Amino acid sequence: MATADQIKSLIKAHINDQTEQFYTAALQVAAHEAKNGHTSLAYEIRTIVDKAKSTTGRIIPFIPDLSGLIISSEPTDRLSLLVLSPEIRLRIERILKEYKHKTDLEKHGLSHRRKILLAGPPGTGKTLTASVLASELKIPLHTVMMDKLVTKFMGETSAKLRQIFDYIREQKGVFLFDEFDAIGGERNRGNDVGEMRRVLNAFLQFIEQDTSDSLIIAATNNPRILDQALFRRFDDVLNYHQPTIKEIERLIDNRLGMFKQKTLKLEDIYAEAESLSHAEITRACDDAIKETILSEKKTVTSSLLKQMIRERKLAYKDTLQE
Repeated sequence: MATADQIKSLIKAHINDQTEQFYTAALQVAAHEAKNGHTSLAYEIRTIVDKAKSTTGRIIPFIPDLSGLIISSEPTDRLSLLVLSPEIRLRIERILKEYKHKTDLEKHGLSHRRKILLAGPPGTGKTLTASVLASELKIPLHTVMMDKLVTKFMGETSAKLRQIFDYIREQKGVFLFDEFDAIGGERNRGNDVGEMRRVLNAFLQFIEQDTSDSLIIAATNNPRILDQALFRRFDDVLNYHQPTIKEIERLIDNRLGMFKQKTLKLEDIYAEAESLSHAEITRACDDAIKETILSEKKTVTSSLLKQMIRERKLAYKDTLQE
């Protein structure tokens, strides 16, 4: 077994990114194991070191154990999929433009928008926005499951947050802190617990100190309960809302595509869909398309789409009453 000093030398060399010192410490471990008769283990260690020297010449960073906390993907959603108000769309385009021209901004001592808060009711396009940003910038999307972070690691949440921000620094991408209100509530709320205050304070510190090349996005359904100190840490705050009549029209047009009937009576459909979110209207359109395909028809009728929208409204209403 390696000695305590050898283990400490390995850790220090890795933390300080001292490649040669790391190799030296690893070979000392191999020599120690050989001396104790563990020749097979000593040989394996020397082989690993020799291979590393002949390939990359540097230590591959250790990846923290964040399984279950971060879901990574490579989305392909395009900007055209977003059906939002002109103001919000313009601000999203600005985020993309600044990121793509960040070098030009840095020359003048300016930084691009990279810490964004998305606030609004469920299903209004917050998660899709994060996906579109990742797709348009051709970088991965990493979704941080805040509810799991809080419930699974209560007592060590701040330590896990530090690991997450270390990962943000090492792996460029769009990092979406979903269900952010799980930790972002007001620190002086009467029903708060000390642990959650410490977690929020840690997040405030980490996000303020972060200088990575990643985009950090926090999404919340309840902006009113967020601690006011949070808003100052974000470069931009985008407020989402239920779709307007014009947005409903664009949603239906985009989703139905070739299945849209030319004689579709949109006025009645708008009235039916007015209280639903972007996501619910999209699902209703998908339901209508599936029913049309299974019925061996070519286009979605007004009556069928209205039926699917009513079913969505009824399901939503029943869920709220439970």
